[in-house]
Amino acid sequence: MTAINAPRDKYNAVWVIFFIMGLGTLLPWNFFITATMYFTSRLKDPPTEGGANATNETTAEKERSVLEAKFSSTMTLCAMVPLLIFTCLNSFIHQKIPQKLRIVGSLAVIFGVFLITATLVKVEMAPISFFSITMICIICINSFGAVLQGSLFGLAGLLPASYTTPIMSGQGLAGTFAAISMICALASGSELKDSAFGYFITACVVILLAIASYLTLPTLEFFQYYLECDSSKPANDEENKMDLLKKENPVEMRPVLSLTDEDHRPTVSVFNVFRQIWVMALSVCFIFAITIGTFPTLTVEVKSVVANGGLWETYFIPVSCFLIFNVMDWAGRSLTAVCMWPGKDSVLLPVLVAARVVFVPLFMLCNVQPRYYLPVLFEHDAWYILFMILFAFSNGYLASLCMCFGPKKVPPHEAETAGAVMAFFLSLGLALGAALSFGIRAMA
Repeated sequence: MTAINAPRDKYNAVWVIFFIMGLGTLLPWNFFITATMYFTSRLKDPPTEGGANATNETTAEKERSVLEAKFSSTMTLCAMVPLLIFTCLNSFIHQKIPQKLRIVGSLAVIFGVFLITATLVKVEMAPISFFSITMICIICINSFGAVLQGSLFGLAGLLPASYTTPIMSGQGLAGTFAAISMICALASGSELKDSAFGYFITACVVILLAIASYLTLPTLEFFQYYLECDSSKPANDEENKMDLLKKENPVEMRPVLSLTDEDHRPTVSVFNVFRQIWVMALSVCFIFAITIGTFPTLTVEVKSVVANGGLWETYFIPVSCFLIFNVMDWAGRSLTAVCMWPGKDSVLLPVLVAARVVFVPLFMLCNVQPRYYLPVLFEHDAWYILFMILFAFSNGYLASLCMCFGPKKVPPHEAETAGAVMAFFLSLGLALGAALSFGIRAMA
């Protein structure tokens, strides 16, 4: 059976399903972050009590202020630590747990958590109880989200390289959708609770759509073909570059082996896989470390010099920071569907990745307020917007390239493990970026 005889992806159905799955991995969490103002507002609400004395009220007020102040940092901790741990675990145990259980099970748990979160919008409770439940929800979302993301990238690794692109593109759209929702809520003047409830219900609908889409995959001939293909040799460059135009080229004969049969799946060493993909793995880690180290901790502190108290001041950060970043990041991720330059073996790719470090001092020298050490060299809003466009586009494009190329640097039977390892280093980059953000902000 050869690639030239492979069935076509009719109506791009598999591509669309992977796009929906990518959307489903990040849209719920993006909506969760977008609703941060709702969560902090719940921590300000007075506890429901009948007749507390002045001492109790003072204590409660202090407790609420502490919870509100610690919410963002605690949320980051509860998100990044489980994300990193469970992505690492998935890299080692994904061969022992059925793929369907990992993906559908994770989506089902995340759906349940968001259903609970939506219900809590209508339930009054003490700030400390609400804070505790919210943090437990964050831990669950990111723990199972890590397994979901690692499993999805591993699954995409079995297909041509271009099929990692819809996952990355779907994740990019998730951020764009959340940013637009935030701006619309701001413009409409909706109550925080109403906006948050809408976010959580929308997330539930997207998760159900992702579950239905995944369950449809086994019925598609194109997906089944690549799921059953295995070889002791890596796929050649022509197959790796197969895209939506379906430029199919002959390759060597492939023996068929069902990857759904766990007993016959070849044993794969995670460390051996890493030795083959370490350049791509470290590159994607570095990309997200720089991105998260700068955005949004530093970038949200930039003040407009054009607004002068007008409407633009209200929308400056939502538009110039969040919307532009997410739109350009999505554009960069999506571009790999039609262009994969430089190639997976080119030394230019890691050079371009390393060059992104220049954005750290560039944003520091914008009109960040308050500032402590550095002068303002790029005061005008246009500089900040230009840097944001280049910063976001390079993040999406280079990260998508690395995630596409990683699984294609190993033999096909190791591709799923390679995808899981790449997902781990992506998560590691997020965690390192979160840690670096404190130091980067302090140096401005």
